[in-house]
Amino acid sequence: MQVPHSYIEECVHTALTEDIGSGDVTAKLIPEDDFSLATVICRETATICGIDWFEEVFAQLDPQIFIEWDVDDGDIVEAGQQLCSLSGSTRALLTGERSALNFLQTLSSTATKATEYAAAVKDTGVKVLDTRKTIPGLRLAQKYAARCGGCYNHRVGLFDAILIKENHILAAGGIAEAVEAARFYSPELMLEVEVENLDELQLALDANVERILLDNFDLDLLVQAVKITNKKAELEASGNVTLETIGAIAKTGVDYISTGALTKDIKALDLSMRFS
Repeated sequence: MQVPHSYIEECVHTALTEDIGSGDVTAKLIPEDDFSLATVICRETATICGIDWFEEVFAQLDPQIFIEWDVDDGDIVEAGQQLCSLSGSTRALLTGERSALNFLQTLSSTATKATEYAAAVKDTGVKVLDTRKTIPGLRLAQKYAARCGGCYNHRVGLFDAILIKENHILAAGGIAEAVEAARFYSPELMLEVEVENLDELQLALDANVERILLDNFDLDLLVQAVKITNKKAELEASGNVTLETIGAIAKTGVDYISTGALTKDIKALDLSMRFS
């Protein structure tokens, strides 16, 4: 899934509009023709992501600003490493600094978290999936960041796959009824059913569901679910997934593990822009 440039433009436009408003009154203290050089430094080990958003900030402010990168999205850097150098209008560099760093540090944090989770299941064959628990307005950006960190995307939103959860099942009258309705209205979409116990798992298998989400199953139940399923459907484990637990979950034999931690349990990366 590629991120459309129009989406990046819109993200940046929104960020700059809320930050600048009627104008950057502090930057006006600097002479209009002043020129500066700057560098961006990363202060911790991280997986970098968000270069296109960073560049778009300055492209919208002043297309004459030149940026030279020492890294690419997906690169792992160490504390103290320089990420890029910039040159151009001092006013534009000052105005764009915060918005550009916000994108870079948020998406790099997401990618870094994804790198940690992907490493925790290395060599198991399990794919770690993100979820819809993303920062509002940054869904595609964070899903891109998850891929940069070595994880995989679940559905983008409510439109590109069907995930029948507990409340859908209750409203439809049961798993079989919900699955039948899903196949009638959207037969072309991937269909997944969330189950909370082994009885519900069997009902989903009886309905020939292609992927089943095992919600908050403990390790023993996951092992039993894998045995019962016997590859008749793909299995996805979810619920209470942490870096401490994901390795053991992966060893039960499930195909996927999904976790909202990739996109919501993040701490902005420590970056700084230095003027010289």
